[in-house]
Amino acid sequence: MHILVIGGTRFVGRAFAEAALASGHEITLFHRGRSGLDLFPDVERILGDRDGGLEPLRGHRFDAVVDTCGYVPRIVRDSARLLAGSVDRYLFVSSESVYADMAAPDQDEDAPLATIRDPAVETVTDETYGALKVLCEREVSAALPDRTLVVRPGYIVGPNDPTDRFTWWVRRSAGGGEMLAPGPPDLLMRFVDVRDLASWMLSLLDRAVTGVFNADGPGEAVSAQSLVSRARSVAGANTRVTWVDPEFLLARGMRPDSSEMPLWLPGPEWAGTFDASRAVGAGLKYRPVERTIADTLAWDRSRVGVLTTGLSPEREADLLSVWRSR
Repeated sequence: MHILVIGGTRFVGRAFAEAALASGHEITLFHRGRSGLDLFPDVERILGDRDGGLEPLRGHRFDAVVDTCGYVPRIVRDSARLLAGSVDRYLFVSSESVYADMAAPDQDEDAPLATIRDPAVETVTDETYGALKVLCEREVSAALPDRTLVVRPGYIVGPNDPTDRFTWWVRRSAGGGEMLAPGPPDLLMRFVDVRDLASWMLSLLDRAVTGVFNADGPGEAVSAQSLVSRARSVAGANTRVTWVDPEFLLARGMRPDSSEMPLWLPGPEWAGTFDASRAVGAGLKYRPVERTIADTLAWDRSRVGVLTTGLSPEREADLLSVWRSR
């Protein structure tokens, strides 16, 4: 196949491009040329801007397009309409945030979706993100009826993750000393390795699959305590873990799944679960969690810079001091 990747130089797009090239497919990257110019030196690039700068795509023909970075319905509509006559299938990477009730358990792809009062809103916030993704999905489906593939991941983790959400847990667990870990320890954590997601999406395109799929994971139940323990083991670290009650942290301004404490959603009032059985039935497979941890840690140690997400050492020390003296 010849596949156009919109946003093919960062995280999901990068992982998809790597998987496609490794499988012998031809890819073309469409991006603004602001990042990733050192990646894939032998791959065709079309430079442009999906917000008003799509003209360079005209006249090209592709077997499929993978849209990894669509957030605003108007912009996605422009891409889908322009490419409708030039591609056989359009894969849109959406999100599990599209569901109306993010606290409901075991939601499948037919669960009620989020709505937005003003569909003309283009400011992407925590409050508008999910509903805007719903409208983006509909724009693609309207432009390419019966030729649309929508993938709704939850947390995507692994090497090259720009959010640092999972990476913070891995780095801190492997970092030694006393670690503050937000309770409860048996809190289940849900995520999918970006490479598993990318390989599976490629296989869907290979088989001309259409439809909507939740793409959650991993294949086994992983608690917060298990994740920390595995990361310590992988790193050979002697990190001492102090589990702190969620009520204590909430009372001191820590918000669930915030930049200060990512992937932490204590209690059913904070987080629902999503049924990925349709995706598993369509071939989604999960690598061992230890491999994801080890590869994320190796990537993290190879780069320069501080984490953009997670407790700072100063905030951690302060909270631990107050916790011990309460």
